[in-house]
Amino acid sequence: MSETDPGAAWDGETLMSARFGDVYASRAGALAQSRAVFLGGCGLPGRWQGRRRITVAELGFGTGLNMLAVLDEWARSRPPGATLHLFSIEGYPLAKADATRALEAFPELAGLAAQLLERWPDGARGLHRIEFPALGATLDLVIEDVGAALAGWQGRADTWFLDGFSPAKNPGMWSAEILALVGARSAPGARAATWSVAGSVRRGLVAAGFTVERLPGFTGKRERLEAHLPGE
Repeated sequence: MSETDPGAAWDGETLMSARFGDVYASRAGALAQSRAVFLGGCGLPGRWQGRRRITVAELGFGTGLNMLAVLDEWARSRPPGATLHLFSIEGYPLAKADATRALEAFPELAGLAAQLLERWPDGARGLHRIEFPALGATLDLVIEDVGAALAGWQGRADTWFLDGFSPAKNPGMWSAEILALVGARSAPGARAATWSVAGSVRRGLVAAGFTVERLPGFTGKRERLEAHLPGE
């Protein structure tokens, strides 16, 4: 079965989802936001120094920009011989044409984006494995309901990017049950980051075992969240 997001449409330079009444991202400033909110919020690239392997997981793949930002940083600062596992979940993937247009705004990512777009799932359900052999990196992109995808995953993430649509517009992505699964699929000392500071998100992360901190936001948002689990 294949199903892309039929409500995806462009409003000038901003890609919108009619299904959720929210934006995927603006072409202006989106990469800086990914780096600040998600990579910076999870302590990357510092957290992979001295490691042989690290797993970065994400809820809400969207255009793929967050994962490309990780790969871009990994290419610059990968520890010798280390491997990177990326795991991302998306319920309604973009059509390849929309993803291509969105990523054209970031020429510094062009080489990595071309590799991703070559294997773009275009709505096909299930697991899609995309290899980046020159970087020792693998992306496992799961096109499925978030609860089923998390329940079926046997991995443990060192970092989480929580990047679904707004909790008010897509509450299923942020429910207490989903955040509990995030905690259960985390390694000791895992960190999570999100632009959302909704009370339900904070409470769900705390119930899942995370310590949560509000920090200054980015690109017009007053605040964002960083969270971490105990352990090393």
